[in-house]
Amino acid sequence: MRPLVISPEPLIRLGPVIITKTVATTWLIMAVITLVCWFAKRHLALKKPSRLQEALEAVLEAVENMVKDVLPDVDPWLVIPVIGTLWILIGVSNLAGLIPGLKTPTADINTTFAFAVLSYSMTHFFGIKTRGLKGYVSHYVKPSWVLLPFHLIAETTRTMALAVRLFGNMLSGEMTAAIVLGIAGLLVPVPFALLHIIIGLIQAYIFGVLTLVFIAGGIQKEA
Repeated sequence: MRPLVISPEPLIRLGPVIITKTVATTWLIMAVITLVCWFAKRHLALKKPSRLQEALEAVLEAVENMVKDVLPDVDPWLVIPVIGTLWILIGVSNLAGLIPGLKTPTADINTTFAFAVLSYSMTHFFGIKTRGLKGYVSHYVKPSWVLLPFHLIAETTRTMALAVRLFGNMLSGEMTAAIVLGIAGLLVPVPFALLHIIIGLIQAYIFGVLTLVFIAGGIQKEA
């Protein structure tokens, strides 16, 4: 069994640009998700939906219900595309490591940090979109301008916490599996594969819920 590599592994070098295995795997995941959705859209049925269609509808319904619970006074479809995409992309990325030869993208701090920055950006985007630039920015200086630095520090640490939480959980899962498999060989692959699936889905859910809560905070704060 090859050793577990924590740092990004270069795959292709195009001049000054280095494409790592993490980036290549992420591109592959995005392509697969896009093709699956395209295929499902081309074969939509009202009377006898396929199992794929039923599965995608179940995911969509779960996302819609969660958004309605957190944002009952806001049109859920304002944020469903973002939250749904995050959940699906992070969930599939967390499970990619189960396929031999693929690297779990979320076991790379660069990927989780990118997801965290996206979550951070969407909070401000929806806050400004629903409350206006002046109304949204004003909450950073209430009740006093003295609190502005503390608000900015809180925003930064929240983003870092999102990235590190997802990265730490996925990396620790891979390290644990590598250690156990190195000791016990192939005697216990199935239980650890199931555990990896559970942890991966839970971490994707937590990341999506936290992003939704942050967006809700940006939308619902008093002007």
